[in-house]
Amino acid sequence: MTQPDFSALRRWPNVPACYGWLSLDRRGRWRMRGEAVTHRGLNDFLSRQYTHDEMGNYFVQNGPQRVFVELEYTPWVLHLTSEGGLGTHIGDTDIEIQAAVVDDEGNLLLEIPQGIALLCDRDLPALLLHLQLPDGDADGAAHLLAASEGRGAEQLLLAWQGRRLPVRSLCRSEVPARYGFVASPQAPLAGGPR
Repeated sequence: MTQPDFSALRRWPNVPACYGWLSLDRRGRWRMRGEAVTHRGLNDFLSRQYTHDEMGNYFVQNGPQRVFVELEYTPWVLHLTSEGGLGTHIGDTDIEIQAAVVDDEGNLLLEIPQGIALLCDRDLPALLLHLQLPDGDADGAAHLLAASEGRGAEQLLLAWQGRRLPVRSLCRSEVPARYGFVASPQAPLAGGPR
């Protein structure tokens, strides 16, 4: 991941932050005021400048201005790459999965070095083939459904790139606090920190 350019902050330190304009949907698409960003150059810029603060608010650094990002779910979205690996919505590839989680809605979340990531629903069927029980039973769809209902997740494994990672269950409402991010950044009250 490239680091955003913060040099403009030295020249214009008091530009107010922007809230409510930019969001990241659950398929890893940037949206401005609800409309998908389709311009390739703008998508590339947003991806290059995407970062977070120490409080877990994600934003895009736009010159001297922070444009905070509303997260439809997680701050990272993963897609299967044409090479059979995983890549983030900002283009990072060769992603190492550190752990796997199934939420109560049947979403597959993957812990990666950058943080917690939602696997795009379009790629979920392909990854279901990698969910199995310790005995090798690989009915991924049935196992995912059971785990999302709180049954059997403690036995479920994600077999990926030569590793077998345990899959935990977690309620969707608990994900932001568990992984330390703010899904909907809010402007500070007048007189508070920027």
